[in-house]
Amino acid sequence: MNLNLYGHRGKWLMVDLGISFADDTMPGLDVIMPDPAFIREQRENLVGLVLTHAHEDHLGAVQYLWPQLQCPVYCTPFTASVLRAKLYERQLANRVPIHEIPLGGTFELGPFQLEFVTLTHSIPEPNALAIRTPAGLVLHTGDWKLDPAPLIGPVTDEARLRALGDEGVLALVGDSTNAMVPGRSGSEAQVRATLTDLLGRYPNRIAVTCFATNVARLESIAVAAAANGRNVALVGRSLWRINEAARSNGYLKDVPPFLSEHDAAYLPKDKLVMICTGSQGEPRSALARIAGGDHPQVTLDPGDTVIFSSREIPGNERAIGRVQNLLVNKGIEVVTADDAFVHVSGHPAQDELVQMYQWVRPKVAVPVHGEQRHQLAHARIAQGCQVPHGLVPGDGDVVRLAPGPVEVVTQVRTGRLAIDGKRLVPLDTGLMRARTRMVHNGAAVATLVLNAKGELVTAPQVAVMGLLDSGETDHEVLLDVVDAVREAIAGLPKPARQDDALVKEAARVAVRRTFNASHGKKPVTDVHLVRI
Repeated sequence: MNLNLYGHRGKWLMVDLGISFADDTMPGLDVIMPDPAFIREQRENLVGLVLTHAHEDHLGAVQYLWPQLQCPVYCTPFTASVLRAKLYERQLANRVPIHEIPLGGTFELGPFQLEFVTLTHSIPEPNALAIRTPAGLVLHTGDWKLDPAPLIGPVTDEARLRALGDEGVLALVGDSTNAMVPGRSGSEAQVRATLTDLLGRYPNRIAVTCFATNVARLESIAVAAAANGRNVALVGRSLWRINEAARSNGYLKDVPPFLSEHDAAYLPKDKLVMICTGSQGEPRSALARIAGGDHPQVTLDPGDTVIFSSREIPGNERAIGRVQNLLVNKGIEVVTADDAFVHVSGHPAQDELVQMYQWVRPKVAVPVHGEQRHQLAHARIAQGCQVPHGLVPGDGDVVRLAPGPVEVVTQVRTGRLAIDGKRLVPLDTGLMRARTRMVHNGAAVATLVLNAKGELVTAPQVAVMGLLDSGETDHEVLLDVVDAVREAIAGLPKPARQDDALVKEAARVAVRRTFNASHGKKPVTDVHLVRI
């Protein structure tokens, strides 16, 4: 989830504002994003937000965080189309000022002179951003690779990158995701050839799942299907959104309109390919629902085939495995990148990083994006390319690039926000800690009624969630909890029984100790106290 800030002469430029997705350690959450508190507090100095491309980890937070920032947004036309669709869902479409910049376009924001440099990636219109100030020229690569045959859009603008290198680049702030992968990332054209061959091998219904934003992959599947006499249907809302954005910007113009999932139901099995959302095992995605047998219109039968034309994003292995197991158990053949060349990464492997450094020749390398081990590997590659200085920053680090030596000069507060139902909440508060404890330990509520003397008027009432069954043994455990609470209150000195906080704490501790002794669990416990 990217959020980058460049500062010069008291003004700030934001580059990208993305989301990530919650995992099993974040119960009840789907989407997480950076906390922009630092820049929100001085948003009068924020000259604008520039989006390098339309992937969720680079623009997905705009719809949630723009009301805190209130700044203009700059991006290329395809990215603007994707963003507008998201803003429409949040009733922000007419509020956010979006400025479309053509591929290779230049523009100026405050003290920053900016230029988009065309790259290749796994989505249309990926850009590096050249940031010029009197202090120097910085190249922010965004996500990229060197694909000689990207199929959608132009190839990387090598001439422009070389020209920037000749001009003199102070720092390259670059993608590190595949810095530990030797060789090159591979070309989208190779995947198309494999898919064309693969779709001819299977006699029944075929479903292909891929990242919805990979428009070149959608076109490749359509071309491969047509070569094998099959029609293509889209199954999943995000696929239709990307299809609309792509066609409105001149992409997929040679691909016939896709069929809907409703239309697909009327085609013979050997005449259909379905492109489905859900390559990462997302529980509400089309493929997960199909695998679970609860999709309203689409089914897969024994003898059908599902092709995962994607990679596993770290952290999603269990979810993907769950969907694949459901499919296999139904007698459906599953094909992954381990079985055939059905996916290429959108990020640069080691040889591509070397090529970029040979073109750009920066004085400073600042590896970003990816985990720290990837960034450190990237730094070693830059050092091997004779880049004089390198620095691997952490979240919140303020790095001085110029003038003077490159170094971390201070830190600003960072954090994470999450969508919790209809609210935007911080992840570093007691709310999520309490929810996580409830998931692992259950919850209990004790109700006490005391008279003016601090004596229990009736037996404590204890309700428990997520700890007990309805059997006789558990009923006896609950009676033990009630007795423990009664004894804890009786054991308090008389003055203490007049103090609500002391009474509640005694009851809370009694509940937790009793369950810890009997079940090895310490439930999150709340105490209601009524005095009469």
